[in-house]
Amino acid sequence: MQKRLSNRATFMAMDVSFEEAEVVVFGAPFDGTTSYRPGTRFAAGQLRCESEGIETYSPLLDLDLEDFKICDLGDVNLSNGNTIKCLEEIKEVTKEVLEAGKKPLMIGGEHLVTLPVMEALFEKYQDIHVLHFDAHTDLRQTYHNETLSHATVIRRIHDLLGDGHIFQFGIRSGTKEEFNFALKDYHTYMEPFTVHSVAKVLKSLKGCPVYVTLDLDVLDPSIFPGTGTPEAGGITYRELETVFTALKNAEVELVGADLVELSPHYDQSNVSTLVACKVLRELALLVSSKKREEEIIDETA
Repeated sequence: MQKRLSNRATFMAMDVSFEEAEVVVFGAPFDGTTSYRPGTRFAAGQLRCESEGIETYSPLLDLDLEDFKICDLGDVNLSNGNTIKCLEEIKEVTKEVLEAGKKPLMIGGEHLVTLPVMEALFEKYQDIHVLHFDAHTDLRQTYHNETLSHATVIRRIHDLLGDGHIFQFGIRSGTKEEFNFALKDYHTYMEPFTVHSVAKVLKSLKGCPVYVTLDLDVLDPSIFPGTGTPEAGGITYRELETVFTALKNAEVELVGADLVELSPHYDQSNVSTLVACKVLRELALLVSSKKREEEIIDETA
C-alpha cells in the first residue's frame, strides 16, 4: 500500500494508522480530462494545509472527528498522462481499503476519479445506490470523442449499475439529451436545481448500501468560486447542510463518499478551500458514524 501513496501532511485529526482505522481518506490528484480550467490535482494537498482553520467538532451533526478512527493515507501515486492507468491505480487502492474491511473517502481530482472507486465498491456491494450532487449532469455518452471524461462519469457509472440506482441533485447544466436521459427516460432519478427530495429518497433506500459523490460546484459560485467549471444558480451551503442532516437521520449504510472538483488557485481568498474542508469533515463524520445494523449491535453487546 505504501508504494502506491505519496507522503503528505494529514488532514486534521485523521492520523490513526491504516490498521486501526475504520475510514480511510486518500487523495486522487487527477485532472487529465478537464475540459475548461484545470487545477483539481492540487485540491487534496491544499485541503490538508488549510484544515487547521476549522474545528474537529461539527455542531450540525453533534459529532467530533477525534471520536472516530480515521486514517489519511496521502495521495495515490498516479501515472500522469495515462488516463486508463491512473483509473486502475485509484481502483487498486480502493480495493485494498475495502479488502481490509474499511470504508473509502476520496478527495478528487476531477469527477472521473469517482468511476474506479465505484467499480471497486460494486464488486462488494451489488445493490449499491449513488447520491450524486453536482451542477452538471455528467451523463454524456462521449465528450471530445472520449468515453472516459469528467463529463461522462455518471453515464459510465450507470453502465455499471443500471436504472434505479443513481439519484442526482442540484443539476442545472447539461445537454438536452442528458436531461431527457434522466427526466424523460427515467434512467436516473434527477432533481434539477435543488436538493429538497434527498430525505425522501433516502427513506426509500432504507437498509441499502449508499455512496455519496459530491461535486463541489453544486454550490453556487458566489459561495464556491474555486472550481474549474462554475455554474450560476447553485445551492447555498445551508441547503447542503440539509443533505448532511438527512444522511445522518437516514437508515442506510453509507459505504463511502468522495468530494471532487475543488481547484484551489481560482480562489485566492482560500474561502473555497475552507468550505471544502468543512464538507470533508461532515462527510468523514457521516461515513464513520453510518454503520451496518449488525456492527452497531456488536458494539453495544
